[in-house]
Amino acid sequence: MPTPWPRRIAPAVGLFFLAPLIAEFLLGDLPINLLGALVILAPLYGGGALLIREIVRRTGRGWPSILVLAFAYSILEEAFTTQTLFNPNYLHLNLHLLQPAYIPALGIGIWWTIFVLTLHTVWSISTSIALAEALVPDRATTPWLGWPGLSITAILFVLAAVASTKIEIKQDHFIASTRQFVAAAVVCIIVIAAAFLLPRRAAARTQGWVANPWLVGAGALTAGSIFLVVPNTWGWWAVAIYLLLDTAVIAAVFVLSHRAGWDTRHRLALAAGAALAYAWHAFIQTPAVGGAHSLRTVRIGNTIFAAALLVLLIIAARRTASQVTRDTTT
Repeated sequence: MPTPWPRRIAPAVGLFFLAPLIAEFLLGDLPINLLGALVILAPLYGGGALLIREIVRRTGRGWPSILVLAFAYSILEEAFTTQTLFNPNYLHLNLHLLQPAYIPALGIGIWWTIFVLTLHTVWSISTSIALAEALVPDRATTPWLGWPGLSITAILFVLAAVASTKIEIKQDHFIASTRQFVAAAVVCIIVIAAAFLLPRRAAARTQGWVANPWLVGAGALTAGSIFLVVPNTWGWWAVAIYLLLDTAVIAAVFVLSHRAGWDTRHRLALAAGAALAYAWHAFIQTPAVGGAHSLRTVRIGNTIFAAALLVLLIIAARRTASQVTRDTTT
């Protein structure tokens, strides 16, 4: 019997809203009283995550392509939509994002560039996709949308990106230089091309030790937490720590994921650890906007989002474990 239409698209709808909730609300950048911002954020974050996920799954590629395209998305958003990579006083919030490890010749702060691009690559896009796929492990590598759904998603994403850009410029009146836009566009195109030059299928699995999923999750939580708490006042030392963390995690996951014992439980553990780092860190963070009026409301929101994450992780863990059991017994 064919799968009912609502059930077929349910994971796509879930990812559409999960991505912005993780990217802005679980992180603590936006308080719960600004949930109405999902009107723009869902098509932007969710639309971007869904497009990346669907394109990768339709072309038979895997997680390396998802991560690379997530990196391209992060450049698109931060260089063109919000322009935070180049704006010395984003939304006049006096956050001084570009001052640590600033490079005058490029007009960017290396600390902020690595920090924000990692946030979007790892958390906004990749973690959201991993959690959404873990909820439907039997369909984790198959497309969720037909061409009509994919087209609608692309249109919504473009409209949201344009609307968000206009709103940012109207509020801030900042526009980066032509040289900065061109450089960002060239890098973005190269990154997108690289995503489609990667092999369609993973290399043959090798034998070797693979950590327990609980250990993988703990490692992701630890790495993510360190990344989030490193003070930007450390400047180039913070940059060095970021690069060390990114390199170590990429290398460890690359090696372990090519071993025979690595499965969907480990991928969920990585995403869970990353998401939990966001959840706890939100309680010590002041929202970038909208949180100055009521700290109590902010913390109530943090609690709600953290609790919702725990429920999601429990459901995903049970479904993933059941799928692994079915795969090993057939």
